Amino acid sequence: MNALSTDPRPAALARVRRDCAPRTAALATVLLALVGCSSPTPPPSPQTRTEVAPPRDVVAEVRAAASGDDALEVDPLRDPAAEDWRLAAKRFEQEGEVDAAADALERALAISPDDPELLQFSAELALARGNGEAAEQRAWTSFQNGPGLGPLCRRNWAAIRIARELRGDSAGAGVAREQAGRCAHQPPVRM
Repeated sequence: MNALSTDPRPAALARVRRDCAPRTAALATVLLALVGCSSPTPPPSPQTRTEVAPPRDVVAEVRAAASGDDALEVDPLRDPAAEDWRLAAKRFEQEGEVDAAADALERALAISPDDPELLQFSAELALARGNGEAAEQRAWTSFQNGPGLGPLCRRNWAAIRIARELRGDSAGAGVAREQAGRCAHQPPVRM
């Protein structure tokens, strides 16, 4: 007996091919027609493209404001324990751990709550964390406790200006910009 003659599968397969062939061909024709009718999506026109500004590095802006041609530099004496916490905060900030830096700085401020440099550093970290209100308050306290001139003064007013800009207070930001211009201290002319 031949195995091929008794196996019903080849006959069934031939019948399926014969019955489905017209439907498969019709389906393929419809799909090709749909693909042919579609057009590729055109690239966006230059008018519809929007440029996204890079994120603003507010801390770098504040620290850049410290540069200037001042004759006055004030380096306060710090409590050694507070200085250790300040340095830890700097390390955390450099590692991108802003929350840990803020925590370390709070410990330094617990030891030296009126230190203008610590207060300003705290204001900068508050800006980095998106807390403009705390940044402005700390920068203002730093200004009141600090020398009122020189690089620290400019950083104070830059932090206040940026906090106000972020809040949408353009008039207040303008006042802060003017105040920053008054921070320069030129030495007296000596003859």
